[in-house]
Amino acid sequence: MVDAERTIYTFDDYRVDGAKRLLLDSEGEIVLLTPKVFDLLFYLVQRSGETVDKDTLMSEIWPDTIVEENNLSQNISILRKVLGEKRGEHRYIATVPGVGYQFVAHVTSVNVETAADGRPRSMPPNEKAIWRRPIFTALIVLICLGLSASYYFWRNPADGAPSLKSIAVLPFKPIAVNERDEALEMGMADTLISRLGNIREIRVRPLTSVRRFGGPEQDALEAGRTLAVDAVLDGSIQHVADKIRVNVRLIRVADGSPIWNETYDEPFTDIFTVQDRIADRVADSLKIRLSGNPLFAEKGQTKDPDAYRAYLQGRLYWQKLTQPDVRRGIQFFQQAIDADPAYALAYAGMGDAYRSLPVNSDVPSADAMPQAKAAALKAIELEPDLSYAHTVLGWIDYWYDHDWIRAEKEFQKALELSPNDPDAHRGYSTLLTCLGRHDEAIAQMTTARELDPLSLVTSSLEGQALFFAGKYDDAADRLNKTLEIQPNFWVAHVMLARVYIQQKKYDVAIAEAEKARQFSNGHSEPISLAGFAKAKSGRTDEAMHDLETLKSMQAQGLAADYNTAMLYNGLGKTDEVFAALEKAFNAKDVRLILLRVDPKWDDLRTDPRFVDIIKRMNFN
Repeated sequence: MVDAERTIYTFDDYRVDGAKRLLLDSEGEIVLLTPKVFDLLFYLVQRSGETVDKDTLMSEIWPDTIVEENNLSQNISILRKVLGEKRGEHRYIATVPGVGYQFVAHVTSVNVETAADGRPRSMPPNEKAIWRRPIFTALIVLICLGLSASYYFWRNPADGAPSLKSIAVLPFKPIAVNERDEALEMGMADTLISRLGNIREIRVRPLTSVRRFGGPEQDALEAGRTLAVDAVLDGSIQHVADKIRVNVRLIRVADGSPIWNETYDEPFTDIFTVQDRIADRVADSLKIRLSGNPLFAEKGQTKDPDAYRAYLQGRLYWQKLTQPDVRRGIQFFQQAIDADPAYALAYAGMGDAYRSLPVNSDVPSADAMPQAKAAALKAIELEPDLSYAHTVLGWIDYWYDHDWIRAEKEFQKALELSPNDPDAHRGYSTLLTCLGRHDEAIAQMTTARELDPLSLVTSSLEGQALFFAGKYDDAADRLNKTLEIQPNFWVAHVMLARVYIQQKKYDVAIAEAEKARQFSNGHSEPISLAGFAKAKSGRTDEAMHDLETLKSMQAQGLAADYNTAMLYNGLGKTDEVFAALEKAFNAKDVRLILLRVDPKWDDLRTDPRFVDIIKRMNFN
């Protein structure tokens, strides 16, 4: 007797069994999918040939949950990978820009009769073989599905405590104060931040926000309150000979209660195992399944302790952003690569370090950007899904190659892989600012600041985004708040000088530029801005003196042509402006990306020479 019918959908070499919630391949083997990815596939297959808008998909797949579009994009990406679609290929799922998605493969459906005991009366041979397997096979399948799920919450903690949604991993402290190893202390935090940062349902403060809490006497609860997180991971570490000891504890910030604590004594070669154990314990405490899940494994890593240690040293030095430190960091990244030539993260770090030199140290683009691009491309070759490498390549694509379309795709790819990465949001925002898409830019930078609330760079770049959007008062307010955190941060002083110039507050602008010059150890942009403000306020002789200073620096390779062009513009020397801009273009000066939006160029926009440069920059 027939009690029910179920429909099996087939496309290409796959079969989808909705009743049993299984995807089967051509051999009848189960293809592992997370529950939400299966729901997504089943919904699209049932509507093959129809365009389904994103809002409908999100409400159908997550009916009782408010989710962001990134959740949908990530699950679509996972589904495409499972089905074997290559990048840019649309054999099964097509993106309908601005609307949603369409399942484009040819789908057929077959009704399969089932008996009262639930077993099919007839089905393809391979599927019968699956049915006949012992019941424990089904249990194994369920376990595998659980381990490969992108996340899983225990929504009812045993202690009844509120769930934890955010965490800060503080720099580890030395067990013995006189035996500090700053690279290892900071590196342990950096690695755990990267590992836990792959979990979409919690927010993990990035290293840029927690770095300042690395002092041996730092109070963990005070840091947690300042960082506005629910929990703090606080630890100490000691490396003696070939041994490592790690003490670590997870603390609830609201009441200071310990959630757990642990001590590890291991050979240094097992440091990766220690990091995995810590990450697993944290994830379990946050009611999230992490261990054993390939989707959460940190990509691009190494298992070579020497390579890892060199990488940590590289990160420590390049993030100081002075030219000597950045170059030392590059040397350490190279040591890491020499120890492990397949270390994708080391290549990405090297690319990021080289990328920073032209804008922070006035290094000619030709002496840094080709090396940055080669390193980023190598990282992606080794690990195509390394978000960090796509972010670095995005910066290079528009800073150096002026390929705005490709840069946007790289940032979008980075955010698809890691939606909570503030660096990717920051890079994408700056790209959108340069293109004049100001509302989008501000939204991206606001997200970056929410993810990384104490980052001086993010806060300053938000001020820049507001400035170029014409929101001068808001920009000044954001930049002054940045300087409340760190009064000596020269980048914020530079951007504040730009705002005051536009508001014709020339004396204040000059004061800000002079501070930036002092704190940056003589960067050429503050000199250019001070000279521009002096010229506009009638202090021509002083402006000319600043111009001679820039020329002298240029002769030594210490000043950018773009900054010289800006000062010429303030002085009203139009021919000299375009001669300097032409040199800047030929040198691929990264500051040219601001040409379209910087109001200081407004009086030249109708000049055919300016129009020509804008065209060659591919802005049109």
